[in-house]
Amino acid sequence: MDKTKIKKNEEYIVDIIDNGFEGEGIAKIDGFTVFVSNAIKGEKVKIVILKVLTSHAFAKILEIIKKADDRIESDCATYKRCGGCSLRHVKYDTTLKMKKNVVQNLVNKTLDNKVKVDDVLGMDNPFYYRNKVQFPVGISKDGKPQIGVFANRTHEIIPVKNCLIQDKKAQEIAKRLFEYWIENNNSVYDEISMQGCLRHIVVKMGKKTNEYMCIIVVNSNNIACQLEKDLIQFLTQTFPEIKTIIINFNKKNTNVILGDKNKIIYGNGFITDILGGYTFKISPYSFYQVNPIQTEKLYEIAVKGANISKDDIVFDLYCGIGTISLFMAKYAKKVYGVEIVDEAIKMARENAIINSTKNVEFLVGDTREVLDDLIEVRNIIPDVVMFDPPRKGLDKHSINCILRIQPKRVVYISCNPATLVRDLHFLEDSYDIKSIKPVDMFPFTSHVECCALLELKNCRLLLNLLAFKIR
Repeated sequence: MDKTKIKKNEEYIVDIIDNGFEGEGIAKIDGFTVFVSNAIKGEKVKIVILKVLTSHAFAKILEIIKKADDRIESDCATYKRCGGCSLRHVKYDTTLKMKKNVVQNLVNKTLDNKVKVDDVLGMDNPFYYRNKVQFPVGISKDGKPQIGVFANRTHEIIPVKNCLIQDKKAQEIAKRLFEYWIENNNSVYDEISMQGCLRHIVVKMGKKTNEYMCIIVVNSNNIACQLEKDLIQFLTQTFPEIKTIIINFNKKNTNVILGDKNKIIYGNGFITDILGGYTFKISPYSFYQVNPIQTEKLYEIAVKGANISKDDIVFDLYCGIGTISLFMAKYAKKVYGVEIVDEAIKMARENAIINSTKNVEFLVGDTREVLDDLIEVRNIIPDVVMFDPPRKGLDKHSINCILRIQPKRVVYISCNPATLVRDLHFLEDSYDIKSIKPVDMFPFTSHVECCALLELKNCRLLLNLLAFKIR
């Protein structure tokens, strides 16, 4: 169909034939694709067109004519606006099937080896699982201070009474702190005028230790000593679980929550958590998986799949604060963890000391540069390589390094199935993809984490053919 025949604000009755990457419904109008938010495969709905592009359009539901069996009443009043968990209208078991289908479709479209994706490993209790809350503070349209979450793709703050995916106590700490701040006539940040003090409240927690960190982000270079003392007294007396309080200074006009400068006003500036029997220090800037319950399961899959022996050298690339490096060190001869964030590597080294792990070395720097140093200068060739990159996936240089040195096994953890499958395509001539196991790290959202296990094929292939493939 010519897209010009579909126009904005027109209404149609359509059948939802599938669900897309973000959980949205997919319909066809004379062959033209329309993405319908909050629609479920198998439904018949009346829609209105919101936006028309060259290859597809976007629409919203006006009326559900035929409801899918998998549809449920949402338990959250704000989920459609905030976008934090966009699948609250779908039965949980069905969301797992949807996520598996997303990964399988990507495999079928991209890989020569049409490996069958495993079932998604779900949570037994998929509620209140996030161990970090980040609440923006601002001024409402009627000029009143407010706290909540940003509406999807905007900076409009939506008040939230009870978020069903964030830790209950962390939410309570943030909201009581906000109330105390306002009751004592302290100002809050206004994005329009860029005036006012309080910008964000961030609370981190250790799931196993029950330790909490409170980070108060202010639009200032300092705050009054008396205010610091009052905050310490109020927070520690109200919430004895709080082990450290930090003032973070951020005067920049930016979407980045934390500024570069911290002041520890209570405690030692970090909390700890226990993951798989290992103790980890968590700082304000540390990346630590937000769902530690599922993280333990994910890492167990990865370590088991790596099949590490006491003679093996392991590279853990994008290692963060060293969580999976320590998991693997138990079985390996030596583990080298690589991470570009200096603060994370400092924490990783401390974590190794805390856990009395001596056969791990943490290196800070760009992955491709550190890889070159390890391989070309230090002549260290790994038996196992572990990847856990950001959403953009691997760079071609890193892939070429793997193809050149050909470790026996590769374990690839990914938060983005699209870039995972793209990168697996570059590796599949040299490696058998033994399994792709999705893990539901973020229940009721459209996101899914995957762990892919690869083994080197018996024959070595011509490197020029491999290099040609990834150009």
